[in-house]
Amino acid sequence: MRRAHAVEWVRAAEGELMARLPEGTLMQRAAAGLAATCAELLRDGAPGRVYGSRVLVLAGSGDNGGDALFAGARLARRGARVSAALLAPERVHAGGLAALRAAGGRVTEDPAEAERADLVLDGIVGIGGRGPLRDAALPWVHAAGQGAATVVAVDLPSGVDPDTGAVPGAAVRADVTVTFGTHKPGLLIDPGASYAGVVRLVDIGLAEVRGTGSAPSDPRRARGGRALGTEPLAPLFDGHVVEALQQEDVAALLPEPDAESDKYRRGVVGIAAGSARYPGAAVLAVGAALHGGVGAVRYAGAAAREVVRAHPEALVGEGGPKDAGRVQAWVVGPGLSQDAEAERAVTEALDADVPVLVDADGLRLLARRGSAPANALLTPHAGEAVALLAGIGVTATRDQVEAERLRHARALARGYRCTVLLKGSTTVVTGPTGPARVNATGTAQLATAGSGDVLSGLAGALLAAGLSPVDAGSVAAYLHGLAGRLSSDGAPTTATAITAALPEAWRRSR
Repeated sequence: MRRAHAVEWVRAAEGELMARLPEGTLMQRAAAGLAATCAELLRDGAPGRVYGSRVLVLAGSGDNGGDALFAGARLARRGARVSAALLAPERVHAGGLAALRAAGGRVTEDPAEAERADLVLDGIVGIGGRGPLRDAALPWVHAAGQGAATVVAVDLPSGVDPDTGAVPGAAVRADVTVTFGTHKPGLLIDPGASYAGVVRLVDIGLAEVRGTGSAPSDPRRARGGRALGTEPLAPLFDGHVVEALQQEDVAALLPEPDAESDKYRRGVVGIAAGSARYPGAAVLAVGAALHGGVGAVRYAGAAAREVVRAHPEALVGEGGPKDAGRVQAWVVGPGLSQDAEAERAVTEALDADVPVLVDADGLRLLARRGSAPANALLTPHAGEAVALLAGIGVTATRDQVEAERLRHARALARGYRCTVLLKGSTTVVTGPTGPARVNATGTAQLATAGSGDVLSGLAGALLAAGLSPVDAGSVAAYLHGLAGRLSSDGAPTTATAITAALPEAWRRSR
C-alpha cells in the first residue's frame, strides 16, 4: 500500500525525529538522497557524467531551499558547475548557501541560465507552500520549462498544493520529484500529480515515528521550527489521508470461490440500468458484472431482450428491483433516463436494504433526495458531482471539482454519509471518514462512451461478492484501469474491449 500523509502530520513526525537526532541530520539525509538522484539523472542524460554538467538550483526560503542548496553543494563537489538563484535572499538557508559557495557554487540572477542548464533543481517552495507562486519565481519557472534541462522537484513541484493536488496558478512541471519520508497527497492526485513526473521516495527515517497508529507525540515542533499548536493530530489511520492500492493489496481483496461455493454463495448482483433509448448501458454493465467474481447477475429493466441476447448467462426480468428476486447488491442508474419508471427503480434499489451502487442518471435522481444509505457507493464524474453537491446545498463548478478532487469527494461522502468514487484523471474513493484512496492504473483511453457503465457493473459485482464499498470501488477502479491499458495498448479502445480485457486484468492482479 502506498500511503501519503498530510503536511501537518509530516511536520510533527519530522519534529519528533529531529528531537532524537543531532542538529541538521534530517536535512543532510534529504540532501544526500536528492543529490544521489540528480547524479544518476546526469549520468544518464546528455552530459553523460556529473563532472562539468550545468546545474541550476532554484532556492526559496526555509528548509526546501536548504535541501536544494545542500544537494547542489554535493553535486559541485563532484565537479558539476552549480549556480543558485536566490528567490528570497533575505530568508535563504544560510547554512545551505555557505555549503554551496564553499564547494565552488555561485549565485546568479539570470533566468536564462535555466534554459542552458542540464538539470534544474526546484527548491522554490516545499510542503509549506500554499496559493500561487510569487511573481519573483515566475521568470525562472518559465525559463526552466523552455529549456531542455531535466527538472527535479524537491519534495513536490513548487506551485502544487501538498495536501490536495490543487494548482492555483503557474507551477513547476517536473520530470522527477524526490519526496522525503512519505508521499504527499498532492503527488498522487491530479492536477498536481501530472506536474510531478516520476516520483522517488527517499527514506529519512520517518518510519521510526509513523508506525504507532497515532500521531507523533509532540505536534508543536516541526522541521522548520513552525509552531503547530497543542491540539493532538488525528490518531486514526497512522495520520495518512490518501492511499493507493498496489498489486498485492488488490490480490488480497479479490473474491475467490472455494470448494463449498455455489452461484448463490458467491453473491448475486442486480443491475437496474438501460432504457429504450440507451439499452447499451445495460448490456455493458451486465457484461462487466459477469466478470466481477459473483455467481450470478440479475437484470431488471427495459433492455431485458438486448441483455439476454448479449449475455445468456444473465437472469433477466422487465420489472423493477422490487420484483427481481434476492440479490446481495444493486447497481442502478446507467442509461436509465430520468422518467417516473427510472425514479421508481432508483427508489426500490435504495430501499432494498443491500449495498447499492448509484451511477449516471441515478445520481441526478438521488440529488433530488439529498441523502443515500450508508452502504451506498456513488460513482459520479465531475459534472454529476456538481449536481450531487447542489443536492446538499454546496455550489461548485465542474472546473472546481476537477481542481480539488479530494476536497469535493470528501464533501460528497460526508454530505451523503456514504462512499463516493469520483471518476476522472485521478479516481478518488472515499468514505465520510478514514483515508481516501486513489487509483494509479488508469489511462486517458478510458475516456470513451460506456466505460463508466463497465466500471459500475464491475464495482457492483464486487459489492455483491462481499467487499465493502471502499474496497469494491478501489479494486474496481484498479481492474478497470488495468483493463483499459491492456485493451488500448497505445491505441483507442472501446467499452466492449475494456470488458473483454477484465479477465486478463484479474489474472495479472492475483
